Amino acid sequence: MDHNKGHTVLVVDDTVENIDVLRSILGDKYKIKVALNGEKALKITGKKPPDIILLDVMMPEMGGYEVCRRLKANENTQNIPVIFVTGHQDAEEIEKGMALGAVDYLSKPVDPELVKAKVEKYL
Repeated sequence: MDHNKGHTVLVVDDTVENIDVLRSILGDKYKIKVALNGEKALKITGKKPPDIILLDVMMPEMGGYEVCRRLKANENTQNIPVIFVTGHQDAEEIEKGMALGAVDYLSKPVDPELVKAKVEKYL
């Protein structure tokens, strides 16, 4: 069961409850790193890039779109798959995220099986 612990998932969300949910879904299989805001996410990613990023769209100060834009603008981090986690079901919002280079998105509240499947798919 532990064979994938080599992969690191960075969970970026300003709400601890959301982080806990994703950690409980993915924690037994992957190393989980956490950032409560966009600045921290970029710092962590700059030091040691994770294998995949689950990125909340709506955060104070620096939102998910801006974080994604900066990740994709940096050659050290541009190839990390980003999955947006969003409360929006709005096609326009989703397209905006995809246009910024995200590989996929998850809707909140998240479906545990879907989270696992999507993370697996992009690793």
